[in-house]
Amino acid sequence: MTRLNALYSEGGQSPWIDDLHREWLGDGHLKSLVDQGVRGITSNPTIFAKAISESTTYDAQLFDLVPSHSIDDAYWEMVIDDIEKALAILHPVHESAKGADGFVSLEVAPSLATTTTGTFAAATQLHNRINKENLLVKVPATKAGLPALRRLFGEGRSINVTLIFGLDRYDAVVEAYLSGLEDHLAAGATDLSHIASVASFFVSRTDTEIDARLEAVGSAEALSLRGRAAVAQAQIAYQHFRNAFSGERWERLARHGGRVQRPLWASTSTKNPSYPDLLYVETLIGPDTVNTMPGATLDHFLDHGEVARTIDANVDQASETLEQLAKIGIDLTDVSETLEKAGVASFAKSFDDLLAALTKKAASR
Repeated sequence: MTRLNALYSEGGQSPWIDDLHREWLGDGHLKSLVDQGVRGITSNPTIFAKAISESTTYDAQLFDLVPSHSIDDAYWEMVIDDIEKALAILHPVHESAKGADGFVSLEVAPSLATTTTGTFAAATQLHNRINKENLLVKVPATKAGLPALRRLFGEGRSINVTLIFGLDRYDAVVEAYLSGLEDHLAAGATDLSHIASVASFFVSRTDTEIDARLEAVGSAEALSLRGRAAVAQAQIAYQHFRNAFSGERWERLARHGGRVQRPLWASTSTKNPSYPDLLYVETLIGPDTVNTMPGATLDHFLDHGEVARTIDANVDQASETLEQLAKIGIDLTDVSETLEKAGVASFAKSFDDLLAALTKKAASR
């Protein structure tokens, strides 16, 4: 049994990998990761930009596509090919987990983050085009994304809600999910078990932003809080999760096969080299959660990760940390809004840069 297997069987947490390369699909590497305990895959525009622009693996397909496709359409053809192959590799996990795991995530175009109708249409199109039960379409948890999310859940779609940076937005995402399931029942559905969702709560980026603000404050109290905010906020988010998925409202949905919307800890690589390499993994282990790790973090966990239930071991301390941050003037709402804007902009830039690189490559043939 690997440490990833133990993370799932003993810790109740599903280890996913936050990366995907075409080479992995043909050389057996992805299958090897699954054999070692990886139970899902997340991707984003930055991941695909890196995979496509830094490799010649896609060139032949690109050159075949460009005579009859726009560069944008060619991108989606190439990406969907990868996703469909990954879905096939993860499908046995999905089957053995009875639909609770084995997912592959594909994100809508980042330019749609500010449009409700565009987000809904794009997510629907991806679901209809790929039409695999273990596909999760990724939709940003922006203000414009929230009503699209409720409608998507109301139509029975499975979604990875991404770019969540704060507790208020996390609560709104959970409400969109619960309301969407209720809408699906109201529309005549009797079984909710085919609808799956994770709520991707970003972690390390929060510490990066807050640490900079703490250093700007510069007091001893402020500096003592560095590297503590992100984990504390995620631990409190887990308490919100436990509260939301209990009680009469949830029990009614569960009777119809409703699945909990698992918190997924994203951005879990350690950005500050002075912090432990598994800071955002070992502190957030608990039932009904997912941790999607970049390759290096996954390797670190396979090598020396420790499995113990930590997600709710220090809830009082986590609350105290958030209170201390507020007292010294750290506005967590402003932090989350800043990070959301930066995240959307970063993915949009990666997408635009990739299309520009593909255009240049196609013209150079």
